Parts: sequence; structure tokens; C-alpha cells
Amino acid sequence: MLARRKPVLPALTINPAIAEGPSPTSEGASEANLVDLQKKLEELELDEQQKKRLEAFLTQKAKVGELKDDDFERLSELGAGNGGVVTKVQHRPSGLIMARKLIHLEIKPAIRNQIIRELQVLHECNSPYIVGFYGAFYSDGEISICMEHMDGGSLDQVLKEAKRIPEEILGKVSIAVLRGLAYLREKHQIMHRDVKPSNILVNSRGEIKLCDFGVSGQLIDSMANSFVGTRSYMSPERLQGTHYSVQSDIWSMGLSLVELSVGRYPIPPPDAKELEAIFGRPVVDGAEDEPPSTSPRPRPPGRAISGHGMDSRPAMAIFELLDYIVNEPPPKLPHGAFTQDFQEFVNKCLIKNPAERADLKMLMQAVTAPPCYVHHRRHSSALLGSPLFM
Repeated sequence: MLARRKPVLPALTINPAIAEGPSPTSEGASEANLVDLQKKLEELELDEQQKKRLEAFLTQKAKVGELKDDDFERLSELGAGNGGVVTKVQHRPSGLIMARKLIHLEIKPAIRNQIIRELQVLHECNSPYIVGFYGAFYSDGEISICMEHMDGGSLDQVLKEAKRIPEEILGKVSIAVLRGLAYLREKHQIMHRDVKPSNILVNSRGEIKLCDFGVSGQLIDSMANSFVGTRSYMSPERLQGTHYSVQSDIWSMGLSLVELSVGRYPIPPPDAKELEAIFGRPVVDGAEDEPPSTSPRPRPPGRAISGHGMDSRPAMAIFELLDYIVNEPPPKLPHGAFTQDFQEFVNKCLIKNPAERADLKMLMQAVTAPPCYVHHRRHSSALLGSPLFM
């Protein structure tokens, strides 16, 4: 959790980090901020395209000014989750299209102000692998968090259309998620805490970015009752209430990769019949070398097999699912459907003991070496009918 900061902005709003205005004083401050940002961009070791895109975003952001509820035109709803609704909006003064997350919380003004202050650190999170942040404010009982609009949506939305995502594309997803996690840890000393397909966003330029990371401890506490879906991606150590670290994010990423690979939430794992329906041919359960489970294999809570017919098994209650995560073998990719490199990569993410689980450094080395983790453009258009991932 972040250390408490002294308020440096008005209590109920977060303005852009780069000041603007005609006075010499503000112009000097703006130039100083730009120089500081350029130094930080150099430290990130970005390629020229990434650098230009990030600089373009920051230039646009500098023109936004103070965010107010009346300045937004609602265009469409993008999704809902974690106690909030996300809408596509246009910021009328700047003309920018943004994603606006509205979070309704019944909390005291002091807590509300603390959340707004804690969210300020998002202004400092400038990375090609993190969704850009325009600002946050409070109005009419809701906290608004205004972010970069990612026009490709989230990976859970992509999965609904694609049924499964090919390994080659998931290699690129793995790289982006790992670099995003490494950036948050190395530059800001924070964990994500909520890695899952719905928090991995894509756009039509092929960028893959993380959103909704736990920068505000007070917001996490205030929304604790809204995180039922999030708990199904939590690591065993976190579910057990013991100390957890970025290793917990690694588990969540591994679980997400299995879900995107097989087309549905992978706990409990699909049986042979379901695997054949998913892949169109017999494949072997990746857990065949594990000791037999002591629990039956009901289907995941509230889920049918995505795109492969109905599953007649009874649904798992959430407490049964969490018990399964803690006490049963972790999910694995089925043999014969994926390369050995990818299977081993996922297995290293899903080791139940966090001390034995692969860390960020080890995984970063893994994804930059094998051929399957290099850009593969040929799958994207056929898969999604758009230039996503290109």
C-alpha cells in the first residue's frame, strides 16, 4: 500500500500534471515538467514509435485542464465491473475521446478526498504498457476516473468474439503484461493486484496495456465487497490471507493466459470430452501427471463452455471455487495443443508456492528468447477482423 501523501491538488479533483497558461511562471513550470518527463521517457528504453506515441498522449493531456462533469458527453457504455461502470465519452473542451469509469461509493468525505489524493500517482504512470490517465474528480456521489480510450476493448471481450486466442498472440500479450508489471514495480513500487483478462486492454494500433491496478489502498478497501470476480484470479497465498507480493500478479497472469488459450475460465479444468469440443480433436489434459483430485469437477461458477455447447455439470459456488484454488492442483494447458515452451512458461506462473513461482526477471528472459514470443502479424486480421495486435 502506498504511503499517505500530503494533498498537493484541490481536494476533489486531479488536474493534469503539466501546467499551462500564458504567465511566465506557469510556462517555466510547464517547460520544467516537460524536461523531467523527457528524462523519465529516456529511462524507459522505449523504441521511437513508443516514445512518439507517449509524447503525443502527454501533449494532448496538457491541454485538457480541470475535469468537470458538465464537460463530458456520454457516447456509449463500454462495460461494468468492480463496482463501476465504464463509458466512452467526449471531453468537449479538448475534443478528446476518453474512457470514464464511474464508481459509486457510500463513504465519508474525508475518505473520498483521500482516494482522490491517492489516485494522483496515476499522473506519474507513463508507460506504453499502462493505460493513460487524464485525471479524476468527484461529482454527484460518484468518483470519476478518466483514462485513455482503448478502442479494441478488453481481452475478455475479444475472447467472446474469437472463442480462443492463438498462442502466438498470447506471446505478445505476455510481454506487454510483464513489462507493465515490471514498470509498476520498478518505477512506482506498486503491485497491480487485479490482473485478469478484463483489465488487459488493446487498441487498433496493436498496443496492449494494463488498467485498474491498485494504486489507491483506500479505494481497494472501500470496494472490497465488489471484488467477487477478482477473487477467482487471486493467488492461493492471497486467498489464504498470508503475505503476498508481485508473485501474486504472476499467478493471475498465468491463470489469465490459460483462460485465453482454452476459451473459458480454467478452474476446474476441462475434461477430455470438453477439450475435444474446444480443439476439435482429442488432446490430453495437461494435469495428467498430477495426483488425482479429491474433488469432483463441477463447471466454473455461472459459466457455460464459451462457444462449444452447453456444460451439464453443476455450477461451483464461489466458496467452492476459492477452496479449489487453494487446495487442488493448479490448471495446466492441455498437451498437444500448445508448444512446450508456452506450456512451461504458464506452468512456472502457476506454481502454488510463491517462493518457487517464477519471478518477473525470469519470465522476462523467457519471453524474449523463444521464437513463439516474437511479433506474429499474420494471425490478427483473420482472428479479429481488425488490425488489433498488429
